Amino acid sequence: MRNLKVIISYNGAAYHGWQRQHNRITVQETIEEKMGIILNCPVTVNGCSRTDAGVHAKEFCFNAKIDNSISCDGLKKAMNSLLPKDIAVLSCCDADESFHARYDSKGKEYMYLVNNGRDRDVFMADTSFFYPFRLDEERLDNTSKLFIGEHDFAAFCKAEAKEHLKSTVRTITDFRVIREGDYVKFFVRGNGFLHNMVRILVGTLIYVNEGKRNEKDIIRSLEKGEREIAGKTISPSGLYLNKVFY
Repeated sequence: MRNLKVIISYNGAAYHGWQRQHNRITVQETIEEKMGIILNCPVTVNGCSRTDAGVHAKEFCFNAKIDNSISCDGLKKAMNSLLPKDIAVLSCCDADESFHARYDSKGKEYMYLVNNGRDRDVFMADTSFFYPFRLDEERLDNTSKLFIGEHDFAAFCKAEAKEHLKSTVRTITDFRVIREGDYVKFFVRGNGFLHNMVRILVGTLIYVNEGKRNEKDIIRSLEKGEREIAGKTISPSGLYLNKVFY
């Protein structure tokens, strides 16, 4: 029995997230279906994360245990010939028998992409968030540093999701906001993320840009854990799982 470590990228606009769901098209279901055709047997894959509907991935890792001698390069080529155009296999290799894409992850980096130009880019409508009001990326970059460190991020989590969690404490190791022309990119790296956490972090920073929140509100939200103190949950269209660390 082999344990494969596979890295893929995908545009999540057409999918109801990564995780397999009843009567919903998901990335996991699509991957398992195509691998099953190639290997001529049912396949179960373990993903490194559970991205939400409409969220994308530049680098997503999964592992799969198979009883087949197909070469990694052969499997990669076969999958890329069968997969839809919005999913691509970037690499495939044999991993240690104990490797698990989710449980062995040391951390992740997400990127949120904002189209901050004056005009909507129709070719980026599903892969960025259009925000035509000028963002002060320098101020937001400085403000984002308030999130770095170990904090209770209860205020930055979808309310229903908190009921099933043992802890809402997470560690953010880096947060950067940079501008590239009309696009502003938010990069946040940490040891783990709560449901909707990155989208709420970015939404809070946008509220700071609009004057609806300030730096003191962010500090208060981290101390008190009250969802209403933080900002809005921004659209999933601009969110990417950027990197996974092992």
